[in-house]
Amino acid sequence: MPAEQSTSIVDRLDELYEYDREPVSEDKLYGWRTFIAMFSSEHIAGTEFVLGPLLVAHGVTAYDAFVGLLVGNVLAVLSWALLCAPIAVRERLTVYWQIRRLAGPYLTVLYSGLFAVILCLLAGAMVNVSTTAVAKVAGVESPNFLEAEYLPSAPWIGIAVAVGVVVALFAMLGFEQLAHFAKVAAPWMPCVFLAGGFASLASLGVTGLDNFWEIANEKIWTGEAQPGQIKYGFWHCAGLAWLCNISQHMGMGDVTLFRYAKKWQMGFSSAFGMFLGHYMAWICSGIMCAAFVNAELAAGVENPNVNPGNIAMFAVGWAGLVCVVLAGWTTANPTLYRAGLALQVATPNWRRWAVTLFAGAMMIVAACIPAVIYYLDRIVAYYGLFFMPLGAFIVMDYWVFPRLGLAPYYAERKRLLWSWPAAVGWFGSFGICFLLYAKDQYPQFEVINRVAPTFLANYKADMFLQVLPAWVLAITLYTGCSLIQQTLSPANAQPEATE
Repeated sequence: MPAEQSTSIVDRLDELYEYDREPVSEDKLYGWRTFIAMFSSEHIAGTEFVLGPLLVAHGVTAYDAFVGLLVGNVLAVLSWALLCAPIAVRERLTVYWQIRRLAGPYLTVLYSGLFAVILCLLAGAMVNVSTTAVAKVAGVESPNFLEAEYLPSAPWIGIAVAVGVVVALFAMLGFEQLAHFAKVAAPWMPCVFLAGGFASLASLGVTGLDNFWEIANEKIWTGEAQPGQIKYGFWHCAGLAWLCNISQHMGMGDVTLFRYAKKWQMGFSSAFGMFLGHYMAWICSGIMCAAFVNAELAAGVENPNVNPGNIAMFAVGWAGLVCVVLAGWTTANPTLYRAGLALQVATPNWRRWAVTLFAGAMMIVAACIPAVIYYLDRIVAYYGLFFMPLGAFIVMDYWVFPRLGLAPYYAERKRLLWSWPAAVGWFGSFGICFLLYAKDQYPQFEVINRVAPTFLANYKADMFLQVLPAWVLAITLYTGCSLIQQTLSPANAQPEATE
């Protein structure tokens, strides 16, 4: 690549993040109420109407759901509070700038572009959820989210496009307006989930605590996976709850958020999002799903159409449909807005409205693909494992490298366009963990079992249980390669001034 063009890319990144390298000033810091409201609104999403029923479909038991999700959400809160928030408060820099300092501008562009794509998929899943409620009102049949091959009808696609356009237009207005609306809706949405769960328990025959656990295991979390679904257990529930937002906590994505926090202890505000959204809402939506399916089968329907609109209408009526729309909308909007910001790193010459509009088009396409909802748990797993290593590198550079005698932020010190240790740690950890999973899941990778050592061939990996191995592998590769790099070319004692 010509030197002029390389300089141009670096200059554009520097211009884009002109203020991000400077700590947030004291007058811009916020307290507990702000972060509690933000986490509560962000993590009570339309996708809770999908992930809760998916656990039912994958055959978890009641113990798996209640205790497994409890363990996973506690780990997620601790990851935010003990890993993410302390670095955010001390550095007060966005995740993009921190990645740029240790990985260089080229890997930052790659990270941002890929991150934007996955955010568009997640926003599309939320638009899909909201569309099922609007379609219910319009009398249009929605796809069954348990059937990946079932294509939506033309009227349903038309509704999805209309909902997606509204989301994209509002996302172009800016995050503050979106966050304000989310804060207004957040206190109401958990009440709808809770009411729907309690109402559905009554329809399943639960009369009190004395028979709740028995019916929960017999009619809700039965321990038997539905046809075509993989059997999930305790650690799957714990892994999904922990992994669901791993790119935000162990992947350090929310250092951008917590750089505005007055204290690192505000990382514990994530508990409001996790235990209202990823615990209570998942359990309640699973109960609503089981009650809906039980009622449909009792009415003689052979293949109940399980989608968020039908589930919410059955359990809570019109309030449920409104909740589905709002839950999808209040999360799709900021998700799409973040996707636009991430795309701006890779397309610095584009205007923000154009970037957001482009991201909105990707979101609408994703919303019309049933496989995005059907494989949402898998998408979340891949998403977390792929972006998590870069957060591990931030932790290593900040906490560990100085104690090992290694220079932190080596790419910034040496003005490198890309860091090969970061590239090896990033793609190496994900690639190895993916191959260990794929060798038993995809026929084209079966050859790995024939050539691998016996202990690896016998290792049955699951994507949800790869978090800790991937974390350890990523930091091992990154640290080892950094040691080689800095031994061959020692960094200056003092960081060089950046241009």
